[in-house]
Amino acid sequence: MNVSLKNIDAVSGIVKLEIVKADYAEQVEKSLRNFRQKANVPGFRKGMVPMGMVKKMYGKHVLAEEVNKLVSENLFNYIRDNKLNILGEPMPNETEQQPINFDTQEDFEFCFDVALAPEIKIELSKNDKLPYYQVAIDEEMMNQQVDAYTANFGAYDQVEEVEEKDMVKGTVAELENGSPKEGGIVVEDAVLMPSYMKDEAEKAKFIGAKTNSVIVFNPNKAYEGAEAEIASFLKVDKEAVAGITGDFSFEISEITRHKKAELNQELFDKVFGEGVVTSEEEFKNKIKEALAEQFVPQSDFKFLLDAREILVQKAGELQFADGLLKRWLLAANEKNTPEKLDEEYPQIIEDLKYQLIKENLVKGNNLKVEDADIESFAKRVAKAQFAQYGMLSVPEEVLANYAKDMLKNKQTLQNIIDRAVEEKLAAWLKEQVELDVKEVSAEEFNKLFE
Repeated sequence: MNVSLKNIDAVSGIVKLEIVKADYAEQVEKSLRNFRQKANVPGFRKGMVPMGMVKKMYGKHVLAEEVNKLVSENLFNYIRDNKLNILGEPMPNETEQQPINFDTQEDFEFCFDVALAPEIKIELSKNDKLPYYQVAIDEEMMNQQVDAYTANFGAYDQVEEVEEKDMVKGTVAELENGSPKEGGIVVEDAVLMPSYMKDEAEKAKFIGAKTNSVIVFNPNKAYEGAEAEIASFLKVDKEAVAGITGDFSFEISEITRHKKAELNQELFDKVFGEGVVTSEEEFKNKIKEALAEQFVPQSDFKFLLDAREILVQKAGELQFADGLLKRWLLAANEKNTPEKLDEEYPQIIEDLKYQLIKENLVKGNNLKVEDADIESFAKRVAKAQFAQYGMLSVPEEVLANYAKDMLKNKQTLQNIIDRAVEEKLAAWLKEQVELDVKEVSAEEFNKLFE
């Protein structure tokens, strides 16, 4: 078999595969023998059908199948072995491909169009200046996080008198003329929080009430007819809420109040691990460090967005095999239409251009992502996820196991690989250019993405 590439121009070519009988004859014969062993033909025992009859019945089908296998394997082997950086997939050639006749031909020639990635050369230096935004952790952000930790690690106490944010438990019963309604709604162990009531007058009925008190109130007024809240509270369907407009009694059996944790060593140990911080000042500084660390990936993401413009500019005008790429895009997506593709194609090319630039920089500067990098990145993702729930001192073993489970998902694995590559690219770019470091507030930083 002979496989060759004919360059049409710098970004397209034709891969030609020339197949002769010697390339496929042995495999075709083997396949036909297998068919003979399995064939059920009236008048012949299984496996005893004459080979001539087998060839007549299955020969063309087997020949076509084996030749197509050869074409597929050798086409992609050629692309891989010759390190052709093709875009999309090879497409059947429309000009040089001759008709194929498996009835009469012994030798075959297949031609495929390939779109080749353009050559990219980018040079960066310290003369290139790019902004890098660092988020300043202010007192408000730090105090909000302190409040979150004191709330998360707080406790629940049983109290005797209701305050607005307390959780009140008891039995609720539907009333009729001031007495329990026969066959009416009764919910034991019902739970409400006065703070969620929208009507101030109804809310006020609960404030100051004590355990074993009986409150008469109107749920429809209290929640201003909100179906979801009322249905959940009274354990009824949403459709029934509209017909529930009367008073209910609520006999209080239990009042629970959340008490924030104190800023002491016990809290410090729960948040950061035993003995890691030993004072309120250290605790707050550690929180600032953790918050700043959480913003680094976002700062790098913004940095790469800003770097894109200069990288695309330095790459200059890149040529693409537009006609061939459009053919492939139409074939790859049945929902595409020529009109829709013409509209979307400019953006597709812009995104493709930047993707090729990134790949070029990663490959050209040996920015490899090893297994250790992937595992490390996955653990950082896991750590960040735990941190969202106030868990900052998760044991290394737990992080490692959590990360390992994450990487079992192919989509998650690919996402982490992509992010790890971009992290390495961002780190490399920072070393090549001059950084114009700008310290901004979280609010200002978020506005940069609007």
